[in-house]
Amino acid sequence: FGKRLFEYPKSLDLIANFIEISTSKKDVVVDFFAGSATTAHAVFKSNAEDEGRRKFIMVQLPEVCDEKSEAFKSGYKTIADISKERMRRAGQKIKEENPEVTNLDTGFRVLKIDSSNMNEVHYTPDTVSKDDLFNQVEHIKTDRSSEDLLFQVMLDWGVDLSLPIRKETIEGKEVYFVNDDDLVACFDKGIDEVLIKTLAAKKPLRVVFRDDGFGTGNDSDSVKINVEQIFKQLAPATDIKAI
Repeated sequence: FGKRLFEYPKSLDLIANFIEISTSKKDVVVDFFAGSATTAHAVFKSNAEDEGRRKFIMVQLPEVCDEKSEAFKSGYKTIADISKERMRRAGQKIKEENPEVTNLDTGFRVLKIDSSNMNEVHYTPDTVSKDDLFNQVEHIKTDRSSEDLLFQVMLDWGVDLSLPIRKETIEGKEVYFVNDDDLVACFDKGIDEVLIKTLAAKKPLRVVFRDDGFGTGNDSDSVKINVEQIFKQLAPATDIKAI
């Protein structure tokens, strides 16, 4: 960082030594007090040295930085912000220093604990108002993105959160592919049979849609009913889910 943002950061060489003597090349390293993400930096360093494929899980509360600290003055509002920036910079630096290691992966994903993506539906009669009934028209919370829904489904299905994800536009709809065909997801509305047949032809292991995402207007129920039949014909082994 060019300045001391932490008073007592972990020693990079010490953590790297721990990793060297206690892990194999494909292990997962977990740090429940990530701080400035020295452990993540050490994993990058160890992988560069022995061409390993270690992964890491860094856990850090978004603890607010003291307004008088160097970290806050440098634009980092929370310790978690420092963790993320350290990983970005360390990954780039180690790649620049080890150009011969072509398969070095320094990417990472940031996930946050949050409430369910679904609106609460379990009410007793005495706690429901007329306005509440209008809020139940959409069962998914309006402030949630397609990525929010995707990671919820991955957790529900036990799909590895570190698998590669790509996004494509097919028939005008946003479609996510997790590890190519491990999971295919489309959370757009107005899904028609053309898109469903296109996805079924790819024979994914799992496919998921919004429960209210099928068809438009009067044909929504018929499209929803036909989904299972289309997959039964084109991809009988695919596990289908609607949320």
